[in-house]
Amino acid sequence: MNISPNTPTPVLGSVCSFDYRAALSQAMEEMARNDRVVFLGQGVRDSGTFMSTTLQGVPLEKRIELPVMEETQLGMSIGMALAGLIPVTIYPRWNFLLLAANQLVNHLDKMKSKVIVRVGVGSSKPLDPGPQHTSDFTDAFQLMMPNTYIRRLNNASDVITEYRQAIGRNGPSILVETADLYEG
Repeated sequence: MNISPNTPTPVLGSVCSFDYRAALSQAMEEMARNDRVVFLGQGVRDSGTFMSTTLQGVPLEKRIELPVMEETQLGMSIGMALAGLIPVTIYPRWNFLLLAANQLVNHLDKMKSKVIVRVGVGSSKPLDPGPQHTSDFTDAFQLMMPNTYIRRLNNASDVITEYRQAIGRNGPSILVETADLYEG
């Protein structure tokens, strides 16, 4: 991955000079510079989710908009990885990713394909939409997927480091973002 000499390199636990959303935007732009990286999911070409705001600096030709078809989306991502691409597959809510649990547990984790899954824990502000949009299944999937790196991104200083490591890692990564931190 090409890294600009002006790119801040946060240390885990350090305070960043930018916010969570800005760190995510920078991480997506850095990954997009890799010829093998492609982004796919709902809201990757069209705005609509808190995650779509982090893709504005990613060229449109690197983004594949999909209809709601969570299990197929992850299956496509695994196939792309087997063909040599590095898919960044985006699910704005854990509850949506649950629909792809078969692909996650029985295929991605066992095949160890280089897929980066971005998943979100929805915002509880200004109104709490309830557990369907704010559930966090990180701990459960860590137990079910021993061959997959799964990490919550709890602050801006973790974001760039974790996505850099994900792009360099052999095997799958699931990085969990929290919508309430986007307004940071």
